[in-house]
Amino acid sequence: MKRKLRILLIFICIMTVVSFLWELFNSTESEDSVVVNGLHNWFEQSFMDIWMPGVSVLQIRQGGYKYNLTDRMVIENFPVLLFAMEQPVQQYDKALKESDYNELVLLEGMDEDKKGIDEDSLEYGADAIHLDKGLEEALLAENGLLAENQSAAGEGDDIDGQVEEGKDMPFHEVEEALYRYQWDTLTDYTDLVKAFYAIDSTTAAGKELLSLDKLLYKDMRMKGSNDAPQILIYHTHSQEAFADSVPGDVSTTIIGAGERLAQALRDKYGYNVIHNTDSYDVPARDYAYSNSLPELEKLLADNPTIEVVIDLHRDEMPADRRLVMDLQGRPTAQFMFFNGLSRNSKGGALESLENPYIEDNLAFSFQMQTASNEYYPGIARRIYLKAYRYNMHLCPKSLLIELGAQNNTVEEIMNAIDPLAHVLHLVLTGDEPDVDY
Repeated sequence: MKRKLRILLIFICIMTVVSFLWELFNSTESEDSVVVNGLHNWFEQSFMDIWMPGVSVLQIRQGGYKYNLTDRMVIENFPVLLFAMEQPVQQYDKALKESDYNELVLLEGMDEDKKGIDEDSLEYGADAIHLDKGLEEALLAENGLLAENQSAAGEGDDIDGQVEEGKDMPFHEVEEALYRYQWDTLTDYTDLVKAFYAIDSTTAAGKELLSLDKLLYKDMRMKGSNDAPQILIYHTHSQEAFADSVPGDVSTTIIGAGERLAQALRDKYGYNVIHNTDSYDVPARDYAYSNSLPELEKLLADNPTIEVVIDLHRDEMPADRRLVMDLQGRPTAQFMFFNGLSRNSKGGALESLENPYIEDNLAFSFQMQTASNEYYPGIARRIYLKAYRYNMHLCPKSLLIELGAQNNTVEEIMNAIDPLAHVLHLVLTGDEPDVDY
């Protein structure tokens, strides 16, 4: 043990000297070294975000803080060491659990747009069985829809080139599933995750949460009638817009997409829907979840018949990556179901962000995902699981949906509303999943 401590001290001394030389270099740097220094700052901040979230938040909250000599030469280069000094017994993954509510809420608000996972992990690979074109065409032919689908889609896969052609294409509900999962092959946890989920590095799921019996057989059917409000749609981030959104015209933003979804659910499927268009992310997004919480609690208290709560967002993607597919000849944005697990990467509960409905939330998104994959293969990305709560604790049937991204067109977004509304209706009526409750 003493030998290990001696080695650690020697290592710290060496790194202290390196840090001192680095500081000397920085003090005489020219304008040409700004990029190098920026890289160093980015690397440093990345370490802090991962190993010292509390300190990172403090730095943002206070607009930066001054380091003393010890900080600069040792601590900032060893975030793990600082954490060890602050938490001599606890492991890092309990840091979130030990954080106070206000700090967790800020982290929650700041963290949503940061993915602790490669973007490709959210996509289904070419080996995904529900994306097998041969199987899809065979089932379409069996259902008498193949010729209609091919005629609508036209030749080729160039989505952008089909935008003009797809403008007036009507949407047709797919009446029979194009693919059926063989559930007896997905009872293993690893197989289930591979087929449906992308788990962020900030959290952990585990067999106790992702169990086929819990996800597939939980009854998500709508219980009440449409004599009173049944569904609430709102937007934590109401300012989210798209590639060709018109400044000042909310109908071309995520709020417009929410209204389109509300209308489809009302007019086509007969649901009683409230669409809340209030803004909670003005002037900044960081506290949008805590800002929206009191209003959501009031809405639900005033309307106790609401069974479904949908927080509709759009994602943020690299500029060269677009979430779009051809669906029945219409350029259509892809969407993603998102769940907060209220637990850290070791599976420890974030007690300040308790959610008694995690299992219900997970079952709801899972059944939405399976119906999307079976009826409209390719429209849904994998279900994304992250650490926090995202106000999904207010209702068992809560959905957070990322509809397209900032570089989708308004047309692509609006086209995606039709299959999304249909899938939601399938689950709420119990038509899907195809199991006995």
